Amino acid sequence: MFDGSTFGVMHALVSYLLQPVVWLLLLCTAIAVIEIGTLITERFIGLKRWQTQADIPALEEMAAKRIERTDFLTRIAPMLGLMGTLIPLGPGLSALGEGNLSVLTTAMSVAFDTTVLGLLVGIIGFVAGRLRRRWYEKTLSLMEQELEQKLVQGLEAKV
Repeated sequence: MFDGSTFGVMHALVSYLLQPVVWLLLLCTAIAVIEIGTLITERFIGLKRWQTQADIPALEEMAAKRIERTDFLTRIAPMLGLMGTLIPLGPGLSALGEGNLSVLTTAMSVAFDTTVLGLLVGIIGFVAGRLRRRWYEKTLSLMEQELEQKLVQGLEAKV
């Protein structure tokens, strides 16, 4: 079904993926750090400002974008971490068969580091997404209550 050349091509292709996977994982890590800063600013400054502006559609749009970004981190970073784990294991196991323990050690270090980093970024994305959902729901609920009160007061003033 498959011959040696097919496996060789597949192995070469997969080995070229390690560098982009590591770079994408580092990019996700940088985005996660930015998300932490955004989350803190949002909690103490941003949501209060949005509530005073009373622009519900704009807040809903912004909330959807930010939640989508954290959901992206939650799903993609662990996948990249898993890819970063599996890709170096092939050469590492080959090196073990040849008795070259230094290559195996390097491969295992890369494998574990990418796994841990991918899971950490996924955790940050998950926590940030959950907090944001709760905060946005509460803020939108308060904004809608304020709008209803203004409408009721406006109707009472007409009567």
